[in-house]
Amino acid sequence: MEPRNATVAVVGAGDFIGAAIAKRFAAEGFTVFAGRRNGEKLAPLVAEIEAQGGRAVGRTLDARQEDQITSFLAEADATAPLECCIFNIGANVNFPLIDTTERVFRKVWEMACYGGFLTAREAARLMLPRGRGALFFTGATASLRGGPGYAAFASAKFGLRAVAQSAARELGPRNIHVAHLIIDAAVDTEWVRQRIAAREGAAVLETLEPDRLMDPASVAETYWQLYRQPRDAWTFETEIRPFGEKW
Repeated sequence: MEPRNATVAVVGAGDFIGAAIAKRFAAEGFTVFAGRRNGEKLAPLVAEIEAQGGRAVGRTLDARQEDQITSFLAEADATAPLECCIFNIGANVNFPLIDTTERVFRKVWEMACYGGFLTAREAARLMLPRGRGALFFTGATASLRGGPGYAAFASAKFGLRAVAQSAARELGPRNIHVAHLIIDAAVDTEWVRQRIAAREGAAVLETLEPDRLMDPASVAETYWQLYRQPRDAWTFETEIRPFGEKW
């Protein structure tokens, strides 16, 4: 690969979608700054990227903490100009309304909405002086509609979508591409597979039909295509789902 003088920051670089995004951009020569709450879990991702000739840095990061977001993105930008920042924190929980505690509601909002605001603000502060950049947010079905048990999650994702919309209208005319990606499907992660097994029995995992679950690499490819868009045809919001998904 041809190294670029550019950095991509992934806030919420988990084992699946976040890791896939990091690997996709690394394959294009970006230096990857990956952050998650348990930074030591990033070691395999960093090692894999470096084994392929890429450059990656893993950091422990709590996106709810203003000082941590500020220092994380500043370090990324000091390594090479921050050209793309991706906010990928999920915080998906399901509780009946009457069982949703104040702590759960507040924590989910802090993770999925407040953290997105902090990330957007600090990324914009770094990108605006150069007059270019990209800022992308991972959304979900809950970004568009609430559902039983999703009062906390949907309200946070609704809020994140509003942050993204406001940022897009403010920053787009200043040459910063802001996009919000709605993932309307179950993504192939260990957590999702455990939920399917709990609901339908472990045996169903042996016979899952092809493409029932969305491949994290497919999500990452969508982000890469968003990044490559010419600015006369920027997408703000796109929805992706498997061909057989009901919607």
